[in-house]
Amino acid sequence: MNLKDKVIIITGASGIIGKATSKLFKEEGAKLVLVDLNLDSLKEVASSIGLEEENHLLLTANVTVEADVENVISKAVEKFGRIDVLFNNAGIEGEVTDLVDTTIENMNNVLDVNVVGVFLGLKHALRVMLKQGSGSIINTASDAGIGSAQGLGAYVASKHAVIGLTKTAALECEDSGVRVNAICPSSINSRLMRSLEEGTGDPEAARKIYESKIPMKRYGQPEEVGQVVLFLASDRSSFVTGAHYNVDGGRLAK
Repeated sequence: MNLKDKVIIITGASGIIGKATSKLFKEEGAKLVLVDLNLDSLKEVASSIGLEEENHLLLTANVTVEADVENVISKAVEKFGRIDVLFNNAGIEGEVTDLVDTTIENMNNVLDVNVVGVFLGLKHALRVMLKQGSGSIINTASDAGIGSAQGLGAYVASKHAVIGLTKTAALECEDSGVRVNAICPSSINSRLMRSLEEGTGDPEAARKIYESKIPMKRYGQPEEVGQVVLFLASDRSSFVTGAHYNVDGGRLAK
């Protein structure tokens, strides 16, 4: 993928997709800035994938706090001199509940992390990338950002917003050498799916139902999402911007 020595920022790096993608970037020889709320979790990720001290930076940050995001960007530039890729990956699903029972606290929390967090990452990373004249940003949306999902109104709204922000940023970058795209995973074998399964009261039955709705009849693996991220991060996607890539086993093709 020609990603050796590229400087990659990954938010939500302790999550299953963040960790899998970090490992793939490490195997490509990239330099990693891993970001999440908990430092111990980040250290576990760094240790488990064998990161070398000089090639990584671990930073705790709340992506909804602008000062935290500014600090991540400045620390990355201070250590490595540039930013080549931002994987804007931090996100939450919130409570699984119908709209009539959704609290304003839940709605605000989901929108803060999933929308404001992505916005702040775009705002501050783009300032660096536009000066460089190069860079790639990949935002984590969801198949729910194209369609919908019962019981996840706040999440659905937030992921539609992520796709809108992605397209807006891509147009604002125009011919600057900076590209902005989104990925739309669906039914990935992760904590999110465990949460949805458990919310039904019968996790095993729920998993069978969810898998049956996917043409490939299985959940996706985090590494399969990570491979799409690597493609969008690399020059192999040099004519791709403003796009959203479905990583869904064919679910949205129905």
